[in-house]
Amino acid sequence: MNLELLLPLLIYLLLVLGIGYWASRRRRGGDFMQEYFIGNRSMGGLVLAMTLVATYTSASSFIGGPGAAYKIGLGWVLLAMIQLPTVWLTLGVLGKKFAIIARRVNAVTINDMLWARYQSKAVVVLGSVTIILAFIATMVVQFIGGARLLETATGLSYQQGLLLFASCVLLYTIIGGFRAVVMTDALQGIIMLIGTGALLAGVLIAGDGLPNLLHRLEVIDPKLVSPQGAGDMLTQPFMLSFWILVCVGVVGLPHSALRCFGYRDSKALHRGILIGTIVSALLMFGMHLAGALGRALLPAMDSPDKIMPALMMEVLPPWLAGIFLAAPMAAIMSTIDSQLIQASATLVKDLWLNYLSPKQSQEKLEVRVPRLSLITTLILGALVLLAALQPPEMIIWLNLLAFGGLQAVFLWPLVLGLYWPRANGQGALASMVAGLLCYGILSQWGIKLAGLHAIVPSLGLGLAVFVLISLLTPAPGQTVRQLFDRD
Repeated sequence: MNLELLLPLLIYLLLVLGIGYWASRRRRGGDFMQEYFIGNRSMGGLVLAMTLVATYTSASSFIGGPGAAYKIGLGWVLLAMIQLPTVWLTLGVLGKKFAIIARRVNAVTINDMLWARYQSKAVVVLGSVTIILAFIATMVVQFIGGARLLETATGLSYQQGLLLFASCVLLYTIIGGFRAVVMTDALQGIIMLIGTGALLAGVLIAGDGLPNLLHRLEVIDPKLVSPQGAGDMLTQPFMLSFWILVCVGVVGLPHSALRCFGYRDSKALHRGILIGTIVSALLMFGMHLAGALGRALLPAMDSPDKIMPALMMEVLPPWLAGIFLAAPMAAIMSTIDSQLIQASATLVKDLWLNYLSPKQSQEKLEVRVPRLSLITTLILGALVLLAALQPPEMIIWLNLLAFGGLQAVFLWPLVLGLYWPRANGQGALASMVAGLLCYGILSQWGIKLAGLHAIVPSLGLGLAVFVLISLLTPAPGQTVRQLFDRD
């Protein structure tokens, strides 16, 4: 076991546990659900920016993306920068109006907003089931990624790495709630920046500068320094698909959209857009450029996905490598904690409180909701941990399906619900069903219409169905229209 590498990581894990404890001490009095699931809408600009970037950045950003850049070259670095506007789009499209209406209707979850807009139980139930299933699938894969990372870099066994990683995430999420999640996300964003900067600097120093590294890449394969990439993989349909899936479609991810509920005021929103865009640019550019240049230093990797841990061990001293190890760990943890707290809110608030036990007295709710929320979060985390101990092969496919499925279900109901007064519950439900079925069928059978990823035709079909059904069915009631139309 590499203790010199493990020590900075253990210090980092203790820090996030300390933040969880601090957040639990702040959670006293007031509305439990407002505090536990949304942090009393008190995020400032820096925390808003960091939690949105950290939530969006996952294991794929630190492992899969740089691995693709290693294989394809600098063209993938340019492609990755398509993700640059994600914070601006999410906060710009949803942010202000989402926050205003969420306060009017006292919304705690995304499904609260869908109910206020569409007044449809079917929309809420379908949305809830989609969130729970998609988040469980992605959390299992993130748990596996965190455990594998610890196993590879520190010498811990897979089971030891999984238990250490999962215990830390579950503890600070359960005891601290949303406030702990966003505060640890802020810390994790800073750790990711430090780790990315350290690794890129180490690669440039080890390779005797950028010009020398680029020359080595050109010797290996001239396509590695071309915009089309190795094998001319970066075609126009591929780039369009990527732009939709990881940029525009991110507006429809519930755990990103939920961040629009929790900021303090307009100043925090504007600051969050600026800081988040800058941080996102630095992370995406730094991570993917390090992966692409790593091909010049380590040209014989058997798997591109191993390039980041391999570079970490190659170009950094052990103590600094330990800091970098915390960076992908932070990316993984910040995705899991956001999904875990929202899945818990979906079960407790959207399903149990609204449909399974809707007529309880206020006194009973004040006693039962906190206890049930904590137990639900613990049970969800335990189920994900158990699945990660012996992961079935289909989990990988579920992970690939989950994010596109969330976009196919939620993008148009969220965006059109805010900006199109004619949108109604029938149109939203039809769009959700059509988008999800189209995405599932195309993904399952590997069908690519005109070379496009399944998300593109799925969102196109979802939009067409939404508009058509909404126009053919009655318009929303006057109360709903006044609620969403007035500033």
